[in-house]
Amino acid sequence: MIIVKRYNKISALLIIAVLAVGIITGWAGNTEEVSTEKTSSLEEIKERGTIRIGVFSDKNPFGYLDENGENQGFDIYIARRFAKDLLGDESKVEFVLVDAASRVAFLESNKVDIIMANFTVTDERKEKVDFANPYMKVSLGVVSPESAPINSIEDLEGKKAIIAKGTTGETYLTKNHPEIEQLKFDQYTEIFEALKDGRGYAIVNDNTEVIAWAKQNPGFVVGIPNLGDQDIIAPAVKKGNQELLDWINNELAELGKESFVHKAYDETLLDIYGEEFKEDLVVEGGIVE
Repeated sequence: MIIVKRYNKISALLIIAVLAVGIITGWAGNTEEVSTEKTSSLEEIKERGTIRIGVFSDKNPFGYLDENGENQGFDIYIARRFAKDLLGDESKVEFVLVDAASRVAFLESNKVDIIMANFTVTDERKEKVDFANPYMKVSLGVVSPESAPINSIEDLEGKKAIIAKGTTGETYLTKNHPEIEQLKFDQYTEIFEALKDGRGYAIVNDNTEVIAWAKQNPGFVVGIPNLGDQDIIAPAVKKGNQELLDWINNELAELGKESFVHKAYDETLLDIYGEEFKEDLVVEGGIVE
């Protein structure tokens, strides 16, 4: 009987201990859940003191590194204004360099708060990220050597088209012209080197990019300035980050009152595209007219 009572006492103590651990664990779990709910994306950015924005390093004039290693370009100009209006100082932006194929992954893994890397809005991408309102319009273009110009999409049949991975050029050709072979690269610098080296017959990419590059590189011509439908370019945030998304949309609306995106064009794109392309490219206030 003494042994039985001793075991009963031990069992009771064990039960009390288990219950105590459960209560403590449950309390800790509930505390963590509550604190997560109270912390907003904007609060996190303000507490950190910087906003992390994913940009290109090699897509002049939209996002690139200059000779001093400084971020420059149309996307950069707008991104700095975001930092100024959110954190009070345009220098409080941390530019994170991305390539076309890694833009979604950088948002999903919380490496950046916003992607502003000349990001074209597509239905497929909408399933993975949330896009804010646009600040630019764009379509595809095709650049090729003047000695062997590609003037129609049919001219590319049986030839290699040079593509940057993860771009709308890749999506368009895959969907509409699977008969055209694609030579794919990760970096924009690689696709232009491949065209110069003759590894492909033409580059299919955003018309803004190929027009600018052809003007800077004699011997090449944009035989197809507009291919496919008109697209829009917009900032993107992680799926479900509604608070930051709303802030960006409100910011673009406010900036529209001072024609800020037109100013960004004048400062970064005017020398390349001229006045004639301004209204074809700029979206002001987040509204496509």
